[in-house]
Amino acid sequence: MTLLKDKRALIIGAGSGIGRAVAEAFVREGARTAVLELDPAKCAALESELPDCPVHRGDATSLGQTKKAVAGAVRAFGGLDVLVNCVGLFDFYTGIQGIEDEAFDAAFDEAFTVNVKSQLVSVKAAVPALKESGGSIILTTSTSSFYPGRGGILYVSSKFAVRGAVIALAHELAPEIRVNSVAPGGTLDTDLRGLRALGMNRRSLGRAPGREADLRSNNPLAVALTSHDHAGSYVFLASDLARGMTGMFMHPDGGIGVKR
Repeated sequence: MTLLKDKRALIIGAGSGIGRAVAEAFVREGARTAVLELDPAKCAALESELPDCPVHRGDATSLGQTKKAVAGAVRAFGGLDVLVNCVGLFDFYTGIQGIEDEAFDAAFDEAFTVNVKSQLVSVKAAVPALKESGGSIILTTSTSSFYPGRGGILYVSSKFAVRGAVIALAHELAPEIRVNSVAPGGTLDTDLRGLRALGMNRRSLGRAPGREADLRSNNPLAVALTSHDHAGSYVFLASDLARGMTGMFMHPDGGIGVKR
């Protein structure tokens, strides 16, 4: 399995869920892979279970800390070919009317800082190295970037913003850098946490009651996809098989768009 042989990658938000599955898949496919993760326990697990991957602990919303992770990957590998960002927070389907006035500003800032700013920060930090290698960027959008009802107002609108960023960045950075996205559907084993400003930070979407049955009922293929199911889309977009693709979105979602 060598689709990514000799590729040099940095995965942002690799501690759990899709990010962790992507890191594992990249290693299996031959990529030299570094990771950036905020949670210290997840960093320790990465160091233990992926011992050949340089682990950088830091905040993906901080340009300075993300630049350090990029610099570390470049030092370790001699350059950088692929940037992947899998960072995100959820709002557990909270509508505009469900957000208390006193929490609105903080909730908005948190959602857009984590879900949008982190993606742009990682791109800004990595662009110089990726221009040098003629590399590629893969950001994580969501079915929520295309359809309502897949999250609340802050999650859906922030994910639509990332969708716009993918298109704008693909236009700006061509021809040196390809920019694409994976838009996963609901994921069975995610540790996607809720917004702290809404008192949801201890809630994990992957542990919601009846999660598997709910996922199967919401797509034409009746599948409950895992992070590992999604990881193959990232591998493909990072590989030379996708060298003619930019500004594109892959949809591992069980065919949700067929129902629309």
